[in-house]
Amino acid sequence: MSSYNITSLNDFIIRKQKDFPYAKGELTSLLHHIGTAAKMVNSKVNKAGLVEILGESGTLNVQNEEQQKLDKYADEVFIDALLASGECCGFASEENQNEIVFTETFAKNSNYVVCMDPLDGSSNIDVNVSVGSIFSIFRRTSPRGSEVTLSDFLQEGSRQVAAGYVIYGSSTMLVYTTGRGVNGFTLDPSIGEFCLSHPDITSPKRGKQYSVNEGNYLKFPEGVKKYIKYCQEIDKSTERPYTSRYVGSLVSDIHRNMLRGGIFMYPSSESYPQGKLRLVYECNPIAFIVEQAGGMASNGRSRILDIIPDALHQRTSFYAGSEDMVARLEGMLR
Repeated sequence: MSSYNITSLNDFIIRKQKDFPYAKGELTSLLHHIGTAAKMVNSKVNKAGLVEILGESGTLNVQNEEQQKLDKYADEVFIDALLASGECCGFASEENQNEIVFTETFAKNSNYVVCMDPLDGSSNIDVNVSVGSIFSIFRRTSPRGSEVTLSDFLQEGSRQVAAGYVIYGSSTMLVYTTGRGVNGFTLDPSIGEFCLSHPDITSPKRGKQYSVNEGNYLKFPEGVKKYIKYCQEIDKSTERPYTSRYVGSLVSDIHRNMLRGGIFMYPSSESYPQGKLRLVYECNPIAFIVEQAGGMASNGRSRILDIIPDALHQRTSFYAGSEDMVARLEGMLR
């Protein structure tokens, strides 16, 4: 990338501001603060082996899962950044039982709520495997000037105004959409800025890899078992068998498959009959991004973005990736 042709995240967001005349710069400020918080989390992730930030915190989150120290840190950083933006009136995340209501006057007068998984795949930190942050932005439905309510967060995914993820890997990337395509930005540590590196990301209609935890194969629905066998069959006309690639970090697996073509599967199982991933702050934002890149996201029966949540931490089965691959899986599940 030429140093004379760099587009920073902030420059790009401001340039695209005209797409949202109703926002008057509000969404621009919100995305800027999310990017700033992501850089702070990235700095801590990169020092994870050098400072006392590794391991379990000794507390459980709302999912009754052991909280990692970095989970709590990331949650606090994003909360502080969103409040400081002045454009967010409420926050919901995996780490908190209930939505967090910002009661400051300037916050109550703002238009947006944010749902997040502050650090997806955090258990991978201890073994130096990539992790990520996932965010989803909605316009509030409650009256401006009042305190937000739970209903502001329980909107169907198709009403998102923006969504994105940050992947903390061999390089750090922020990928986001505002409903007009998907763009990726790589953090340049020499200048401390996210710079446009992957403009107009488009996912291939069909890929050559599938991502699923095959250790749970015996617990999967029959349609998923059938599809996995299909992926493993030899058929030169469809370039099978496909390659199995599974990191165990939602952001990492989705990012790879979106760029190269492939399908990510997290089915329901005997242990999680409703599925394990959370609809509001994991599946909805990822589905929005995947669809904007030309892919497809489903719970096996219907489009993820059409589901109206009935609980903040609602779980769902989740299949996302290249359009032809997800459509075939849906057919087998039927």
